[in-house]
Parts: sequence; structure tokens; C-alpha cells
Amino acid sequence: MIAANIPYFIRQFVTHRSRSLFASDIEKNRITLSQEISGKSVLVIGGAGTIGASFIRAILEFDPGKLYVVDTNENGLTELTRDLRSQSGLQLPLDYKTYPMNFGDPVFAKLFRAEGPWDIVANFAAHKHVRSEKDRYSIEAMLDNNVFKARQLLELLATAPPSHFFCVSTDKAANPVNVMGASKKLMEQIILSYKDRFPVTTARFANVAFSNGSLLAGYLDRLMKRQPISCPADVRRYFVSPEESGQICMLACILGESGDIFFPKLSEDKMLTFKEITLDFFNYLAIPIQLCFSEEEAKNHALTRQDNDPYPVFFFQTDTSGEKAYEEFYTINDQLELSQFHSLGVIKNAPVPSSQEIDTTILQLKQEIDSGHYDKASIIHVMQQFLPDFHHIETGKSLDEKM
Repeated sequence: MIAANIPYFIRQFVTHRSRSLFASDIEKNRITLSQEISGKSVLVIGGAGTIGASFIRAILEFDPGKLYVVDTNENGLTELTRDLRSQSGLQLPLDYKTYPMNFGDPVFAKLFRAEGPWDIVANFAAHKHVRSEKDRYSIEAMLDNNVFKARQLLELLATAPPSHFFCVSTDKAANPVNVMGASKKLMEQIILSYKDRFPVTTARFANVAFSNGSLLAGYLDRLMKRQPISCPADVRRYFVSPEESGQICMLACILGESGDIFFPKLSEDKMLTFKEITLDFFNYLAIPIQLCFSEEEAKNHALTRQDNDPYPVFFFQTDTSGEKAYEEFYTINDQLELSQFHSLGVIKNAPVPSSQEIDTTILQLKQEIDSGHYDKASIIHVMQQFLPDFHHIETGKSLDEKM
């Protein structure tokens, strides 16, 4: 059993913050947050994931009157409920329900119409991994979730507009180099095209330390299964804690003006490599490491390792498609508001394409997919026509080829 206090490790060795980055902005706006959330009906899509669940915890502090959570992960919803009901000081509303369903299915539309109206709707359902662009099938699934169903959701919302709609984005939408980032940039554009019909906001932010499916969370599984650790040595990333990820989404959702894109104010010297965190993690666990020079060597060491032996770790240089060496939240062409919040910046008046341009792009993507003759390159070509700043990095290698 690995006895690790992960929240403590994140504070001490990843974010280097004993207090949430957004604590002062929450306190400053506590009255407004309470007025906009207390007693209100809230619908969270994709709420079983790390960010969605953290958003729920953040918003529960302000006593919503109704909370429904939708996610395709039935087990995740079960654990979410157990976790929320087991947390001291956290009160769920009497009208709390979870539904294992896809937000693009007809049953979701029935739920939305019959159980509304909704004051607050937040969408966290998305393909978020760069590794999800392996081939044409994975890319089609990504576009379906991040783009086509997002548009479908917005059309549904337009029939009964909420007071606040939020959809999470990614730092990889700024100057995208992978299909995931480009799909989120396209999603942003679609969301912003509705900003005059009802309030819409989104947020780009850093890696969430130890989030579900992340490299760092995978360390816990590898250790439990006595498997070797594999980690990129050269990739630098910004990090926020799970708690902070939910708070930035809540602040953007409730306090943002329609069309705003939020991001955390993090200076470049806050970026860390996964190698640095890995070394700190094993030092924190008081487990010495055995540096290996290949995956095969690391697996062989793990096979013969005794309990007190050093743990096999393989650091590699990144060579997979769509990987950026560093993160950025905005481009030189964005209009920034940096004085409104202590720890949040806002991209204002982001260019919004016309509905006709969006319709044309979606139609072209669907036609390409429906042709049956499409491949990864042809889909990227269609996306680049709409997103001229999308410069895909193709190496011919996928993260699924690595441990």
C-alpha cells in the first residue's frame, strides 16, 4: 500500500502554494458568488472527472438548491457521490441526482427539458488527451465529442437559456499543435458565437496535478501494480491543484462576462518538468530510484525488484505527435484584461466567426468523415482552413506506443 498524502505533495512540490491561487478572488467576490449560486439549479455535464468534480465541490460551498450531474462514467458517478457525502463540512442539496448518460443522446435532451429550467450549466465532457489523435477513428470520436456534440448542446441551451453557461477549454487551444487543442479552439469559437444569445464563458488552464488519467495519477497505479515508471524528461508544464481547477471554472462561470476566456496568472518560472516532479515524488516517498535507459530495461528491473530495491524509472525525450515543449494561455493578438482579478487573466473580445463560417466548417468536417476516404491528414487540412494558427506537429508516433 502506497501511503502518500497527495494534496500535501501537490502543495509542497508541484504548485508550491500553501493556499489556493484563487482564494483571494473568491473572498473578494463571495457576496456575488453567493447571490448567483445560493438556491439555484445547477446542471454539471462530465461531473465525474477531476475538474468537473472539483467544480462541484467549489460550487457546493455556496449552497445551490438543486444539483444534477451527468457523466458516461457510471462508476465515476458512484465514487463522486460517496466522496461528496463523506466529506466533512460539505452539504449536498436535497435535490441531488446523478445520471450515467451521454450529453449527446436523446435521453439527455429529455432530462434537460423536463427537469429545468437551469440557472447554471457547466460542461466538462471532452476528449482531453493528446494521445487521442492516434488515427482517423480516434480523431472522429474526438471531434464528435468536442465539436459536434458541443454545438448540439448549445442549440439545446438556446431553447431555455441558463443564467450562466461554462465549458472548459485547454491551454493547448492557444497556437494549437495537436488535434485535441485545435478541436478545443474550434469548440471555443462555437461557444463564443452564442455569446449574444445567452451568457457563455470558458477557461484555459494548466495541467491539473494528479487528475484522473494524468501521467502523475498513473504513478499511483504503477506503484500499486509494481510496474516501472516512464516519464518525459524535457516537457515543461504549468500546474494547478484539483481544488484550483474547480475554482477557476466556478469563477469564470459565475463572474465572467459573456464571451470571456479565463486563464490563471502564472509566470514562466512556475513551469516544471515531469522529471522534476518525478524525482521529488520518489524522494517524498523515501523510495530510491534506479535510472534505466530503455523501457525494456525498466520492465526487467521491475520484474526482479525486491521490496527494498531502488524503483525502476525511465526518462525519455519527447518524440510523439502533437506535443508542445511548453504551455501558453494566449497569443500576441489577444486583448487581455489583467487588472480585474488578482490571479486570473481574461481574454476579451476574442474574434468570433460568423454562424455561417462555423456551419461551413462543421459541414466540411462531417462530409470528410462521411466520405469514408478520410485520414488524419485530410481532417487536419479541413481544420487548418478554419484555424490558420493550427500548426500540427506530426512525428508518426503516438503516446500509446509508450509505457
